Amino acid sequence: MFIEQSNVKCSICGGNSFGRHRVLWPELIAQWNLAAHEVDYIDRQQGEKCTSCDASLRHIALGNAFRTAVSEGRTIRQIAAAKIDLDILDVNGAEVISDTLSELPNYVRGDYPELDLQNLPYSDNSFDVILHSDTLEHVPNPLQALSQCLRVLRPGGWLCFTIPIVVERATRSRAGEQKSYHGNPAMGNDDYVVHTEFGADAWTYLARAGFTQIGIEVVSFPAAHALMGRKDII
Repeated sequence: MFIEQSNVKCSICGGNSFGRHRVLWPELIAQWNLAAHEVDYIDRQQGEKCTSCDASLRHIALGNAFRTAVSEGRTIRQIAAAKIDLDILDVNGAEVISDTLSELPNYVRGDYPELDLQNLPYSDNSFDVILHSDTLEHVPNPLQALSQCLRVLRPGGWLCFTIPIVVERATRSRAGEQKSYHGNPAMGNDDYVVHTEFGADAWTYLARAGFTQIGIEVVSFPAAHALMGRKDII
């Protein structure tokens, strides 16, 4: 592991010093047929972290998306300290972001699969912002999950999420292939099975689910991205 100053600024705490370590393992690299440069940027996405708050580049991208959604230039910590009045649904959590936003009065946390993204138990128009991070690839029907998010968002509300993206290929289903896990397969927990390997067309899933205003927050391309979809104001 090494430490370096970076031109990336952490959206959670404002830091710009990062440490890096590798996170991918040989079996996953082989299952996903990843080239060396793809291994490098996915390792950066997950394993390059702010030395001040431990946010990865993935978390920073999601934090940037949240700040865009709520029209804020402050860090996530500053936003939470200000106790902004928003109804937020956080699915599965994103470590340092979730820990920080949980201080807000109208923050709701639910963990997949106990909270089923394909059948959210909330009324229409319930939330201003929905967050989930590296979860959609584990959901059997990602389009249905995104449609459910659209349903429970209020008009003008935003969905912000991350997924692992291999940027030089198209999205592909792993149906019928050997099971591929994010996590330790020895645990025997199929909640970690990957159903979808997302590629450069990942944004189209938002459009197919009914979102008409779509954005991408990028951190140190091609290392980390967060996707955004806004519900139309009627």
